[in-house]
Amino acid sequence: MQASTDAIVSRGPDSQGHFVYDSCGLGFRRLAILDLSADGNQPMTDESGRYTIVFNGEIFNFRELRQRLVKKGHTFRSQTDTEVILKLYISEGRGFLKKLNGFFGLAIYDKEEDSLFIARDRMGEKPLLVYRDEDKLFFASEMKSLLALGVPRKLDYAALSHYLQLNYIPGPASIFKGVKKLLPGHYLYVQGGKVVRKRWYKIPYDQKKTNKNRLSYEQQQKKLVELLDDATARRLVADVPVGAFLSGGIDSSVIVALASRHTPHLNTFSIGYRDEPFFDETKYAKLVAERYKTNHTVFSLTNQDLYDHIFDVLDYIDEPFADSSALAVYILSKRTREKATVALSGDGADEMFAGYNKHMGEFQVRQGGFKAEAVTGLNLLWDVLPKSRNSFFGNKVRQFQRFSRGMISGPKDRYWDWASFVSEKDARNLLSPASRRKVGKNLAEKRRRDILQHLHADGDLNEVLLTDMNLVLPYDMLAKVDLMSMANSLEVRPPFLDPNVVNFAFSIPVTSKIDANMKKRIVQDAFRPLLPEELYQRPKHGFEVPLLKWFRNELRPLIEDDLLSDAFIEAQGIFSVEATRALKTQLFSRNPGDVHARIWALIVFQWWWKKWMMS
Repeated sequence: MQASTDAIVSRGPDSQGHFVYDSCGLGFRRLAILDLSADGNQPMTDESGRYTIVFNGEIFNFRELRQRLVKKGHTFRSQTDTEVILKLYISEGRGFLKKLNGFFGLAIYDKEEDSLFIARDRMGEKPLLVYRDEDKLFFASEMKSLLALGVPRKLDYAALSHYLQLNYIPGPASIFKGVKKLLPGHYLYVQGGKVVRKRWYKIPYDQKKTNKNRLSYEQQQKKLVELLDDATARRLVADVPVGAFLSGGIDSSVIVALASRHTPHLNTFSIGYRDEPFFDETKYAKLVAERYKTNHTVFSLTNQDLYDHIFDVLDYIDEPFADSSALAVYILSKRTREKATVALSGDGADEMFAGYNKHMGEFQVRQGGFKAEAVTGLNLLWDVLPKSRNSFFGNKVRQFQRFSRGMISGPKDRYWDWASFVSEKDARNLLSPASRRKVGKNLAEKRRRDILQHLHADGDLNEVLLTDMNLVLPYDMLAKVDLMSMANSLEVRPPFLDPNVVNFAFSIPVTSKIDANMKKRIVQDAFRPLLPEELYQRPKHGFEVPLLKWFRNELRPLIEDDLLSDAFIEAQGIFSVEATRALKTQLFSRNPGDVHARIWALIVFQWWWKKWMMS
């Protein structure tokens, strides 16, 4: 058990603890956020000695819950949210989860019943992995902890197929066959060899009720401001330095504007890209910082700064994850941790309120009309023009091509296509013939159907957003932030994911979120009085790591002589030598397109393979 908790020391550098009784063992690492009084450490056992808890996360309404328990006669030995959770479970059973406002992974052992209760928060802000075989069950926050316990390292080829398409692995699958991700809003109850899995929370979306929402658009805006202000204030409570990420976009700027109401001279942090001016948004962040008189810090990075951290990121990843923007999040978290232990973020707004280009594309597909038909009519042109995320023109061509494909697809196929970097056919072709046979097409297709279950031909855009909340948010965006921030012992809190905000977001109609001229409409309109006008007068640029430059220069030996060499690919037996060779040829050609994203996914996997499968 010691090796398992040592494996995640960065998640809890301040203290650790273990509990062992009969066949149950619980281990814990702690990052100090709130000052703990006596007996506040974990694992924590109640006065009777019957119940013991380990808990990773933060409960923002624990003080109110504690007061209610005190009125019912409960006594407390500490001032912690951990003890409140334990007493709530003792008092109310598994239903207590619905009262928690926060993010968490937790486990409670009942000595008398010899039962174990494991639960994960609503949105999946905190990870929770579970391994189970005939005679044991292990759980942990990260895969490296489970590997330290000796779980079998047997590849799940269906998960690998989805990884090659999406650049991440959707739950409940993981890269290993025996390890599953506990889905957000779910719990497990283990007793007598039986495991009960139950969903305790789902986003309360009903299309008919949403479309009949009685609040006017102005009333909706007012309600959103009230809910998000409350959520932000809750997430500022800590006994350690607190700051906020400030990218210069609308979402993080909204959070900083609200947080500044409650914390004068808030610490704010931005990353600038000296070598990539197309992506540098620090001038907009500076406008917000000046307006709210924050203690603003800009980390101005060169491509060399990014490159210097690439192997730190690759080394920390214990399951293949190829969202290359993780590198920027890692550096931002590392630099922020020098001045703060907690940082607020704007994560979640795009998924809930239709902030991505694909949402505008979906809106236009459903609206139809001359413009949409014109884009589709030029399909042959989009196929031959150069495409790249790293230039305005190339990115537009890429978007037009994807939009054109989407026009002739149904909602499920269109969603999957727009969520993917690589088609299912191309992902399968990357695999060797032996690997293709191991994918188990039925299993991969079943998992895909489960992910897309909320999309219907007669549905609306809110169903797309709901699918984003169940796929993109927990397994890409939140996974990225949790991995990279925890690698640097930094806790990130996104107020937009407060359950009251989320529930509200899915109670309002699509017309409040997007129209032909504006994505994330209600967020932009509701907070316009609080933000500099300049933020509304420029396009949004998602950051792209300069992978292509590195692959053609500094990382070329890693590609040609090591991870993607013909000899290594052939000896490994997972990928097709011919397919990887073709990717390398395209990479070093005059028209590489977006091949660097596919190369990066392979490099991440190969690095992971050498570290975790060959050691």
